[in-house]
Amino acid sequence: MMKKLAVMAAVTAAMSANVQAFDVAAKYQQTCNVCHAMAVAGAPKSFDKAAWEPRLAKGMDALVASVTNGLNAMPPRGLCMDCTADQYKQLINYMAAPK
Repeated sequence: MMKKLAVMAAVTAAMSANVQAFDVAAKYQQTCNVCHAMAVAGAPKSFDKAAWEPRLAKGMDALVASVTNGLNAMPPRGLCMDCTADQYKQLINYMAAPK
């Protein structure tokens, strides 16, 4: 019985880890890339450090608020309706880093 419980606990833990895994590069391709790859409608271009510097200077909380509420041509939540605030932070840091 204990062995069976241990196996079930391990399976449950593995499933929880998979649900929480976030592939920032894949999510970027699915959502942010549409506008940020070519700096559409004033969006800061992905991986262009100079384009992101003035925005990053506002602070991460301000940037997450802009994504959540929308800003200029960007609709509320961008194109990532299921992203959390932490995931938005990861996406912002991903796009702001030079490649």
